[in-house]
Amino acid sequence: MTLVSVALGVIMVGLDATVVSIANPRIAEDLHASLSDLQWVTNSYLLALAVLLIPAGKLGDRFGRRRIFLIGVVGFALTSLGVGLVGSITGVIVFRALQGVAGALLMPNTLAILRSAFPPEKLNMAIGVWGGASAISIAAGPIIGGLLVEHVSWESVFIINIPVGAVALVVGLLVLAESRDESGPHHLDVPGLLTLAGGLFALVFGMIKAQSWGWDSGRTIGFLVAAAVLLVAFVLIESRVRAPLVPMRLFRNRSLSLSTLIVVLTFLALFGVLFFLTLYLQNVHGYSAVQAGVRTLPLSAVFMVSSPLGAALNARFGPRVPIAAGMTLLVGAFVLLTQLEPDSSYHLLWPAFVAIGVGVGLTVTAASDAIVGNAPVADSGVAGGLQSTATQLGGVLGTAILGSVLASRVGSVLGDRLVAAGVPAAQAERLTQAKEAVGQGLVPPVPGASDALRAAVESGSHAAFMSGLHVSMVIGAALSAVALLLALLIRPGENAGSGVVHV
Repeated sequence: MTLVSVALGVIMVGLDATVVSIANPRIAEDLHASLSDLQWVTNSYLLALAVLLIPAGKLGDRFGRRRIFLIGVVGFALTSLGVGLVGSITGVIVFRALQGVAGALLMPNTLAILRSAFPPEKLNMAIGVWGGASAISIAAGPIIGGLLVEHVSWESVFIINIPVGAVALVVGLLVLAESRDESGPHHLDVPGLLTLAGGLFALVFGMIKAQSWGWDSGRTIGFLVAAAVLLVAFVLIESRVRAPLVPMRLFRNRSLSLSTLIVVLTFLALFGVLFFLTLYLQNVHGYSAVQAGVRTLPLSAVFMVSSPLGAALNARFGPRVPIAAGMTLLVGAFVLLTQLEPDSSYHLLWPAFVAIGVGVGLTVTAASDAIVGNAPVADSGVAGGLQSTATQLGGVLGTAILGSVLASRVGSVLGDRLVAAGVPAAQAERLTQAKEAVGQGLVPPVPGASDALRAAVESGSHAAFMSGLHVSMVIGAALSAVALLLALLIRPGENAGSGVVHV
C-alpha cells in the first residue's frame, strides 16, 4: 500500500506534465490568453518545480518525508482545484506556480519514502513500479487530456487531481511510516535559493517579454543582465556556504557537468516540441483535443519503451553510445519538422514523434546515470536532485526560448506573408497587430470580408506561423547537435548503474 500512495502522487504530477499542452488552445480561447500567457501557464509551474526540488528534499529529511509528501499531495490537489475555478489567465498562472511548489514537496520525497520503506532486495522492484507509474501517466496524458477537454472542459484536466489526491492522502495517512535524517543539523541555503529563483525568473521573464518588447529593448537587456548577475551570485554563494543548495564541487567532474547540460538540452527539445506542435495540430490543422492527443501518443508511448533500452545500452556500451544515438535521432526529427506545412499529412509528423520519443528515452536514461555515477557516493542524493532540476529547467527554457524565437519570427514576417497571400497592403498592415494570435496558429477575424479575402488571410497567417515554427525547429536541431558533440566527451562513472531517472 506504500507503493499505491506514492504511485498516485507520481501519477498526478506525471499527468500534469503532458495534459496541459493539449488544454492550451482551449485555455487561450476561453480566457483570451496570448502566446506569452500560455508560456507562463507552463513555465510558472516548471520554474517553481526546478527551483524548489532540492530544498524540498532537504525539508523532508529535516521534518519528515511522510509529512512533507502528504503536504505536497494536499497542496497539489487544492492548487489544481484553484486552476480550474479561478476563471482568469492571471489566476491560472498564479495557481500553476503554487502547483509547482506543491509538486516540489511531493516528488523528491516519494523516492526517499521508498528507500526507507523497502529492504535493499525489494527496492529495485519498488522503484520500477514508481518509474512505471510516472511513464504510464505521461503516456496516457495526451489521451486523457484530450477526452476531458473535448467532452467535459479544460478545467476538468486539473480538477481530476482532486479524487486522485484524496485517495493518495487517505492511503498515505493509513500506511506510510514517518522517516527523517537524524544524522545531524540541516541548514537551508536561503541566499542560494533566492538568487537561483531570482536569476531564473529574470531570465525566463526577459526572454518571454522580448516577444513584445524586442530583443534590443533596454528592458529586455536589463532583465537578461540581471539574470546573469544573480546566477553568478548564486555560483559564488554556493562555493562559500557550509550547506550549499547545489555543491559546486560536483561540476569539477566534466562528465557530470556535460551530462547535466545534455539533460537540459534534451528536455528543452521535448517541451518545445510538445508546446508548439499541439498548437499546430489544433489551431492550424483543426484537430479536436482528442484527435491531437492521439496524434502525439507515438512520442509519449515510445518514450516508455526506449527508456529501458537506453539503460541496457548504457550498461553495455557506457553513456556515449545511447546519448549520441538519441541526440542523432533528435537532430533528424527537428530537421524533418522544418518540412511541415499547414496542409502536411500526418505521415510527415509521426516519424518525427517516434524519433523524439526514442531519442529522449535513450538520452535521458544514460545521461541521468552518468550524473549520479560520476558523483561521490555521499552526494548521490544531491546528484539525483540535480538531474530532476535539470529536467524541469530544460522544460522552462524550451517553451521560453523556442516560443520567443517563434513569436519574434511571426511578428517580423506576418505582413509580408499576408501580402504574398493576396491581402491588400493596407489591410495586411492592420492585421499585423494580431501577431499574438497568429503566434498560436490562429487566424485573425476579418469582419465583412469576402470569402477570397478570408482565405488569403488564413493562408498568410498560417504561412507566418509555419515560418516561426521552422526557425524554432532549426534552433532545436542546432542545440541537439551541440549535445551530440558533448556526448563524445562523457565517460561512465564509478557508481554507474545507480541512477534513477526523474521526469
